[in-house]
Amino acid sequence: MTDVLRRGRASLAFSFLAQGVAFALLVTRIPAVQDRYGVSDALLPAFLAAVPVLAGVGSVGTEWLVRRIPASAVLRWSQPVVLLALLGVGAGDGMAELALSLGVFGLAVGALDASMNMLGVSLQRAYGRSIMLGFHAAYSLGGILGASLAWVGAHWDLALFVSYLPVAGVLLPLCLVGSRWYVDGSAGDRGRGEPAGEGGGGVVFRMLLPLCLVMTFAYIGDSTVSNWSAKYLQDVLGSSEQMATLPYNVYMVTTLAGRALGDFGVRRFGAVTVVRAGALVAAAGFGVVAVAPGAWVGMLGFLLLGLGLCVLVPQTFAAAGRLFPGASDVAVARLNVFNYVGFLIGSPLVGALGDAWSYRGAMLVPMVLVLVTLAYARSFAAQPDRYGGVHERPRTADVGRGSNGV
Repeated sequence: MTDVLRRGRASLAFSFLAQGVAFALLVTRIPAVQDRYGVSDALLPAFLAAVPVLAGVGSVGTEWLVRRIPASAVLRWSQPVVLLALLGVGAGDGMAELALSLGVFGLAVGALDASMNMLGVSLQRAYGRSIMLGFHAAYSLGGILGASLAWVGAHWDLALFVSYLPVAGVLLPLCLVGSRWYVDGSAGDRGRGEPAGEGGGGVVFRMLLPLCLVMTFAYIGDSTVSNWSAKYLQDVLGSSEQMATLPYNVYMVTTLAGRALGDFGVRRFGAVTVVRAGALVAAAGFGVVAVAPGAWVGMLGFLLLGLGLCVLVPQTFAAAGRLFPGASDVAVARLNVFNYVGFLIGSPLVGALGDAWSYRGAMLVPMVLVLVTLAYARSFAAQPDRYGGVHERPRTADVGRGSNGV
């Protein structure tokens, strides 16, 4: 059993890493996609918004699928589709082909994100201690690798298909091989039975709502950094164009570091304390960015943002699993939708406030929203919020069911 869990954990971590690479390769080469297909600045936001909207649809669809098949099966086939859709983005010639590739990418990403986190939550339950942050650390590492590969492609002026093909060629077979060792949760985790009076596989939405809000606020903060950090540093803080590329890299590196160490913090201090600390550090980061007199102080703010925001999303998924131990897959699928809600709200919200008021003032809005997380911190202790020692849970897992297909 221990070896099975270890292999399951390693294969799932690689899946998170591969997804980080694929997503970063798409979003960091948006200008090249725009040039290849002749997408106007007016039309580009519609294309970009379609991906998270369809990802939300894919996540909802995954809730339906996992009532019938294991989450491992959804992950096994959605990940190759994401990689093939990425190739499609690089290989197409017309606007219709781009729309089709991005549509497939969005739907598959929603299924992939939901099923990865479902398996992560059930594996954490089987281990009886916090391991969820480690999976998201692998995603952050993948994002850094993907962004670096995108820089190489842009630096050498490689065509999108040429840039994407080696990555997909390496990751796709490795993901398929690794999927042999995915470990599903128990049958009850898939929410197949509905307790009396509770729809949606035993998930009561009013109990899940605080976590949905935290997820939304976290992604508003994250999308603010990813979409506005470069512009803010250059236009507001007066940095050079070259230096303006650094904040997101700093943010990603500190996100990786925070997640790599975060599980130890959860085991030592509990999830509630870690979430509260993360919210306070993230709010401090937004505050520093808002009042920064120059680029280097602004960079410190983005560093703090990475360290603070990085713990919120993984712990929100983990909390959903603890809150609904008999229907964690359904809870994770519903919660995952608010990932995309936050992404859709964050970028236009900051842009509209920046144009109508000021970009310094706009940074205060995600700061306040992150602080609201403090009011919901107790939701992260729906079950005992320490792992390890006397708080370990029974190590049960549906081993091998998802490893041979459907």
